[in-house]
Amino acid sequence: MTEESASTTATPVCYRHPDRGTYVTCVRCDRPICPDCMQPASVGFQCPECIREGRRTTIPARTVFGGSLSGEQGTVTRALIGINIAAWLLTVVAAVLTSEVSVRELGRFVIFGGVTGVTDWGAAVPAYSYFGGGVTGGIASGEFWRLLTADFLHYGLIHLAFNMYALWILGRECERLLGRGRFLALYLFAGVGGSVAVYLFSPLNEASAGASASIFGLLGAMFFFLRRLRADPRGLVFLIILNFSLGFVVANISIWGHIGGFVVGAAVGALMAYLPAGPNRAKLQVLALVGVGVALVALIALRTASFGIL
Repeated sequence: MTEESASTTATPVCYRHPDRGTYVTCVRCDRPICPDCMQPASVGFQCPECIREGRRTTIPARTVFGGSLSGEQGTVTRALIGINIAAWLLTVVAAVLTSEVSVRELGRFVIFGGVTGVTDWGAAVPAYSYFGGGVTGGIASGEFWRLLTADFLHYGLIHLAFNMYALWILGRECERLLGRGRFLALYLFAGVGGSVAVYLFSPLNEASAGASASIFGLLGAMFFFLRRLRADPRGLVFLIILNFSLGFVVANISIWGHIGGFVVGAAVGALMAYLPAGPNRAKLQVLALVGVGVALVALIALRTASFGIL
């Protein structure tokens, strides 16, 4: 046998591993590939380079509102519930360590809650008034973190349990429809919207806290999601009316927080649902959120100026 004929009958080698012989080739580029490089395809096998190239050129699946399918796992909903629970536990532990709550009072405090240093620091309070007509402390004095932290604080286990149950039901569905990022934006905007409404309309010295502003925001957004999907929203409308009604018959419920969260959540939900689909939808949604944020900041600035602080 001549040298030329021997070379033509030699076993092909993997293009990535020259020491491994193989007779399998990539169905796309026809390069020899060994078992370690074989990537299963609909027909035959592909090499790693062709797989990566295919992923770059494949349009990822999206929800009807433009979000990724990652929201189907409910990761953000679970994380938000964990943060709320951790914040409540911090409230209880801090109250015991600082002797704000005695061991004898602990059982009642755990169930029904109460004002502590943590809630006093983070609740949405427009301002604390003092003799002479001035104000000190609260959002009006520059404690703007309250607009966000109030959404993660709760007064007692009952308060926490009701809100977390509602978040578990509504949050997973909204996250499934929107994807993780859009859902998180909806939740936070609605929570801040509720705090802004408290700042604008609630009496001075009145503290408000709880995730219910965000939950009402999810209810408002879900109405537009159902309309966009051409689903029957009557059951949801009944649930919205029922929850708003409870605010007028149950004591210590922040009606303005609920209204603010609902209005902002509904606005964000409508924007997410009805902005035109296409390659620019994500940019339009971001611009819409920026617009909602600017409107909230303007309302905060106007309210703060009314105290003569700005």
